[in-house]
This record gives sequence, C-alpha cells and structure tokens, in this order.
Amino acid sequence: MATVGQACLLISLGLCGYGAVASVYGARTGRDAFVLSGRRSLFAVAGLVTVAFVILEAAFLRSDFHYTVVATHSSTTTPWYYRLAAMWSSQQGSLLLWVFLLAVWSSVAILLLRGRLRDVAPYATAVQLGLGAFFCGLLVFAAQPFETVAVAPSEGIGLNPLLRHPSMMIHPVMLYSGYTLFSIPFAFVVGALIVRRVDAEWIRATRFFSLAAWLCLGFGIILGARWSYSELGWGGYWAWDPVENASLLPWLTGTAFLHSVMIQEKRGMLKVWNASLVLATGILAILGTFLVRSGILDSIHAFVEEGNTIAWAFTTLVCTLVVISVYLVVSRRNDVLRSEAHLDSMFSREAAFLANNLVLVGVAFVVFWGTFFPLISEALTGKKAAVGPPWFDQYVVPLVLILVLLSGIGPVIAWRRTTPGRLWGTVRGPVIFSAAVGVLLALFTNAATDLQSMILFVVATFAIAVAVHELWRGMRARQLMTGEHAPRALVSLVKRNRRRYGGYIVHIGVSLIFIGVAASSAFQHTRDVVLKPGQSARVGGYTYTYVRPTAKIEQRAGELERITLGSKVRVVHDGKQVAVLSPTRGYYPTNAPALGVLSRYFIGDSTSEVGLKAGWRRDLWIAEQPDISNLLPIVRKGDTVFAKAAAGGVSERARAIFLAQALNGLVARYRQTAPPAQFRIIVSPLTGWIWFGALIVLFGGFTAAWPNAGAARGLSRARYTARVARDLGRA
Repeated sequence: MATVGQACLLISLGLCGYGAVASVYGARTGRDAFVLSGRRSLFAVAGLVTVAFVILEAAFLRSDFHYTVVATHSSTTTPWYYRLAAMWSSQQGSLLLWVFLLAVWSSVAILLLRGRLRDVAPYATAVQLGLGAFFCGLLVFAAQPFETVAVAPSEGIGLNPLLRHPSMMIHPVMLYSGYTLFSIPFAFVVGALIVRRVDAEWIRATRFFSLAAWLCLGFGIILGARWSYSELGWGGYWAWDPVENASLLPWLTGTAFLHSVMIQEKRGMLKVWNASLVLATGILAILGTFLVRSGILDSIHAFVEEGNTIAWAFTTLVCTLVVISVYLVVSRRNDVLRSEAHLDSMFSREAAFLANNLVLVGVAFVVFWGTFFPLISEALTGKKAAVGPPWFDQYVVPLVLILVLLSGIGPVIAWRRTTPGRLWGTVRGPVIFSAAVGVLLALFTNAATDLQSMILFVVATFAIAVAVHELWRGMRARQLMTGEHAPRALVSLVKRNRRRYGGYIVHIGVSLIFIGVAASSAFQHTRDVVLKPGQSARVGGYTYTYVRPTAKIEQRAGELERITLGSKVRVVHDGKQVAVLSPTRGYYPTNAPALGVLSRYFIGDSTSEVGLKAGWRRDLWIAEQPDISNLLPIVRKGDTVFAKAAAGGVSERARAIFLAQALNGLVARYRQTAPPAQFRIIVSPLTGWIWFGALIVLFGGFTAAWPNAGAARGLSRARYTARVARDLGRA
C-alpha cells in the first residue's frame, strides 16, 4: 500500500502542474474545454490525495512499523484515537494533512461556485493547483510519508506525550482548515486582479469561505490555548510563543478583512485595502505552516525533522507570493482598484470600521515584529535576541482596548454621517451600564492591581451591552409588528438578517473572552509551594491540603504505557470541602539505548496532568512535580542487576517477570514513602468565560455564515441562468 500512496502523490503532482497550465491556457484563449479539464484535475487531485491520506492513517491505526513515519511517531501502547492524530505530529503527515485539506476545500469551493465569476475561476483554480503542486512536491522529494523499511521494528518510539491530549486531535485540523480555507479568497482575489474585475462579486462569492476560515482558525487557536492551560503545567493559556503568534497573524488580518469588505460592498471604498488584506492573510497562513515546520524560531510547538530543504522551499514560496501580490496591487491601484466614494465624516460607520482595521493591522504588525525579532536582530547585529510576554503586553494591550471599544461603537453608528448627539443617544445606556460596572469593580476590588485589565473589563462590558441592546431593540420592534413572543421574535429577527445579528453574537463572545482574560490576569492568585503529605497551603482564600501520594502503572495492549505519580489534594473554602484534585505526572518509557532497563521508565519523556475544578466564577488549578530523587539510586542499581542478568544468560521471560516486580515495587515505595512534592497552585477568576465566549463566537459565526433560503434560491437561479446561456451559446 505504501507504493500506492506514493504513486497517488506523484500523480497528484503531475495533475497539479497540468491543471494549473490548462486552466490559465483555457482562460487566456477562451477554450472552455481546457478550463473544464483544469477544474477536473483539481477534483482528481482531491481524490488521489484522499486515498494517500487514508492509506497513511490506516498504517498508523494498525501500527505498521514498516512505515518509517509510523515507527518514529507511534507505538502499540498509544491509544487508537491518538494513533490517528499521531500522523500530523510528524513532518510528513502534517504536510499531507495540509495538501489533503487544501485539495478538498478547494474542490468544494470550485464546485459550489461553478457558474459564477467564470472569468476569475480558472485563475483561482490555477492558484490552488499551484499551491497543491508545491506541497505535493515537498511530499514527493523532501518529506516522503510512504518511506518504508524491509524489517519493521517490534515497537515504535511513540507519540510525544505532550500531544496526548483530546484537543490535539482537533487543534491541528482546525488550524490547517483555517489556513487552507483562507487560500480560497486569496486565489479568487488573485484571479480578480489578473482579469481586472474587482467589484464586490468576488467578495460575495467567497464570503462563506472567508467566514469558515476565520471560524476554523479561531477555534483552532482556542483549542491550543486550552491545551496549554491543562497540559503544560505552567498555568497559562497564551505565552506569545512564535508558533502561537503565527496562527494569530492571519486571524487578525482576516478579521480586519471581514469588517472592511462591508465598506466595499456598501460604498465601493477600500478596494486596495481589501485586496491587500486578503493577499496578506493568504501569505500569513502559509507562513504559519512554515514556522511550525522550518525550525527557524524556537518553539515548543515546532516539529522539525528534516534539514534546510523545507525551510528554503517555504522561504522561496512566501517570497514569490509576496512579489506577485505586490505587483498585482500596485499595477491595478490607479484603475480597477480606485475607490468609488470617499469618507464623508469621521462620525460614520465607515470611519469606525476603518479605525477598527487600522488597529487590527497594528496588532498584527506588533505580533509580527516581536515574533521575528530574533531573526531581525541576528541579521542586524549577528546575535539572536528575543522579546518576551511583557514586551507584547506593553504594545498589544492598549491596542486591544481601542479595538474592543470600537467593536461596540462600529455596528451602531450610521453609514455616511451621523452627529455626536445621535451617537450618544444610541450608546448612552451601554455607557452608563459599563461605567456602573467599573465603579463596582473599583469599590469591591483592588483596581490598582492591573489598571489595563480593569479598563479592558469595562470596555468589554460596554461592547456586550451595545450588542445586547441592539438585539433587544430589534426583538421589541418585531414584537410590536408581529405580536410574537419574545423568544420567537428574537429567532425570527436573527433569521431575517443572519449576517448582522450573527455579528452581534460574535462581538458578545469575543467580549466575554476579553473579560475572562482581564479577570484571570488582574485577580489571579498563584503560589509555588513544596508540601509533604498532610501539609496545607492557602491561596486566594482556598486551603489546599496534600492528602496522600498516588502512583500506578498504566498498561495498554499488554504493554506498559506509562508510570503515573501524583497526589490527592483536598480544597477547602470557608470550612467546606469544595473539591478533591488529582494532579499527576506521567513518565513514558523511552527507547534511548544509553539508558538502562529501569531508567528508561523514569528518565525520558514526561507530561503533566493538572488537577482542575472549573467553574463559571473561578478555576481551582494545581500541577505537581513529584520528587523521584529517592527512587533514582534504586533504579540505577536495578539497571546494573538487569545488565548482569542479561549477560549471565537469564531468559527474556524471567527478566520480564523481574522487571514487572521491580516496577511494581518502585511504585509501591513511592506511595508509601513519597518525599515532599512541588506544587503550583492557581485560583483563577472567570477563566471559564474564555472557553464559554469561544463557544458563543462559534455559534455567532455559524449564524452569520449560514446562507439564507433566499440566497440559496438566488444561487440556484444563477446556476440555471449560466447553464441556459451556455446551451444557447452552443446552439
């Protein structure tokens, strides 16, 4: 089957090249047969890459260690659901996932948009096939996923323990779906610029895919934050890591695009700006993949296994796309990209959306500069220097304050022109409400603790109040017109204008996320302590008591998967027990040849599993670092004993029995005589609002993206009209 998979990739590479050339040739000469052939090439690539994807996933699922990538990234003790996800933990599998999603989403887009933008679509198809050729080329020549060995090892190395978390099964898929879906508006704007057709039609045609890309990428970012919060054992959800930042960049520019396209649709303005944003977003999406797989920046999320070939290939691709994009925008800026109207007033929705865009791009620039500063400093000074979270917070937080404030003002201010008095009449209620919230916070909390977080809390409350007020006004108006009950009137209101009211729901969700960020930053209590069994520590009004140590051996498929050392911790508040938490640390066996028979179970990969009681008011969080120093001398002696036993001819079966007894003895010893353990304890208010806000954003995004019945009928009519016109042309 490996040969079949490799053949699928090789044929896909050829089809990508042929389809791209055929699409462009057909568009330039007006020969529809070649355009159709290029489109069918894309569909064929999607089918072939899907076959290759399934073959490799099946190899992981059945632990076929003849495949090198399976042997180096999976094992028989890896649960089956993590074996499926292990594919994209590798260089080869990650790139295969990218091209698989690219081919599938591109095919869906071309299929759904057939009959629309007939002059633009062939060039968009060619762009997508060109990107497909790049990734297929990497899989064929640089990172071969179907490389095999004649004699398979008996066991694989296993999946990185840090990736054994439920969110890691979905997080990469969501990120890559966002990246590849953003390539669709990127491809169509390239085609629109080539044929000099940059009216709002290409925006309307690709709006669904832009929203889907934004949602998938945002959901992927939130899943990554959740993984960091619950798996890494440091207690945070965002560390300004280079790879985290790389996923945030296209989301920021994509958010700016989704706002500014409304101005082009409504007023015919910002054509250069919108085209530039889409092109930048597409390039930044590829840059995100580049950072994960190149290793040019240090990151806990980076997985690099090859030499510099892939890094240079991505660098060449990104530079080529930048040059082409700049040329297309500059060469069209004075004719087809000329604005049809001008800004009438600074008190208008256009001005608010433009300010919103400038702030979003400003945040993106700060994140970009801070992320790539190590490379910039190395190029200028010869030394690689990096900036940390305080630097990002210094510049990003003030911009976010402005951004959240604008998200409350923008949707309610009138198009073209309004007056300060009319604007005040619209936002007066939300302003008074948010001001009251700010006063209460100042009275009942230490507002001086983190002034910026307090301001963020207030402006986020303002944005929520504005969105809720608009939903309430619309619902009341519909009730007066139709006599419907409030819930039915609200649902009917949203259904009649999904895009507008879905946007309000998204703003509510984003504001809840920022409230969670502000509260968990300003009012979080953190303490690192060393406790013996029976000892307690008080954090944020809660008493944490180390009750007893825990230790166990976990097996899977008859093999030892990991040794888990941890504890039971009782949490008491106001004399009442509120939780019993079980933080642990899992030690996974490693196949490093330098380690002894017992050492390989304790010296190698390990991962933290936090104890967490989440709630809408606060999270009770604890992570543990067990002290195994008293076990290591025994482990080293055991290594010596086992080495002598192997040299003395003791049978493998007998050694396996002795090994099981030794490990059980070590685990029992830890339970009985555990030394003091180091704990990190956190009481974090409103952190759960981040995840709840993300769900609201997801719901609002789906609401905005879901097509109206009328739009679907219009699309069917457009396809029917195009088909009739084509038939008449043939006649």
